[in-house]
Amino acid sequence: MADPVTESKAPDVHEVLGFRTVAARLLVAAFVITYALVAVNTSPPASFWYEFAAWLIMSLAAVALITVRGDPLPIPTTIALTAAGVVAMNLVLLKVAPPISGLQLWPSWAALSIYIYMCVRGRAAWAWIGLIAVLGSHMLWGQRTGIGYAEGLQLSVVKVAPLLMATFFAWRIRPASRRIFELRDQATLRVAAEAADKAVLEERDRRLAQLNELARPLLERLAGDSPLTEDQRLTAKLLEAHLRDTLRAPVFSTPAIKDCTRATRARGVEVVMLDDRRVDDISPETRNRLLGHVTDALECAESGTLTIRMLPPGRDVVLTILHRTPDDTTRFEYGLDAQLLDRAERAQSATASAPVDIEWATGPG
Repeated sequence: MADPVTESKAPDVHEVLGFRTVAARLLVAAFVITYALVAVNTSPPASFWYEFAAWLIMSLAAVALITVRGDPLPIPTTIALTAAGVVAMNLVLLKVAPPISGLQLWPSWAALSIYIYMCVRGRAAWAWIGLIAVLGSHMLWGQRTGIGYAEGLQLSVVKVAPLLMATFFAWRIRPASRRIFELRDQATLRVAAEAADKAVLEERDRRLAQLNELARPLLERLAGDSPLTEDQRLTAKLLEAHLRDTLRAPVFSTPAIKDCTRATRARGVEVVMLDDRRVDDISPETRNRLLGHVTDALECAESGTLTIRMLPPGRDVVLTILHRTPDDTTRFEYGLDAQLLDRAERAQSATASAPVDIEWATGPG
């Protein structure tokens, strides 16, 4: 029996109907307490355990209805809920005989409540199977007790109308819930996109303001008629290197490293900075220690070429510092803990990655 409601891939309607709220738990508690009182007050003599078993089954079904996740309801839970109403009803029918007074057939009303919410949870077809089985149980009970099929059906057929209403409600509310989730997701994506665009614009404005502050005075001098002095040429060279560093190695764009880099280049040392990591997968403490090693290397360099590189993720070495002078070449490698690797580890790492670093060191810069 096809269920058009279950064929949809709607999000979990728990969030729309508030099944996970305190109010839903209070409603289930009221359901359990109410039918406990009904079972006690309407049970015939010597049928206590049958009534208790029926009450326990329906109580567990009500709890499962709001606690089991998934939309629509998982098939095992659906089958259990469908059978719960039928089993509870037949347990009471075993001990109840005509004439019926009051709410002696209370499991049929409890089962109807479960089946109504099964429609909302996307299992309308199974809810109808359960109700039809309950109606059939009443008819068989009527025939067994001598009042006939029709009289047995008459006692429970009134429950068809509420389930019809619940089916119609589910048919309307579930597509609406899907639309609600779609609109919410679209709103989330739109807010994220707007935040990203705003961040890009703010970063652009910040970069433009920084470039205007740093480069405009020099560009105005270049546009003038007078030739540049040696100090101005040095300033232009240092500014060009600084702007290049901010693009190629943003991780080193701290005030302390900027000042040290400028001072080192002013001493005639060629400084090349590269950031191949581009992923903030190290802790702030480790990052600060690594940047401290970079500052120390910049302060100690007096000549030659100093290449500082953050390596891509997935390697044991995070930072390499290569200092070349006409007389010597020194290489330092720092691991994931920001500690200097020992001689054997440095030799092994240098053998594996030296060609790449040498290419970077002799390339741009």
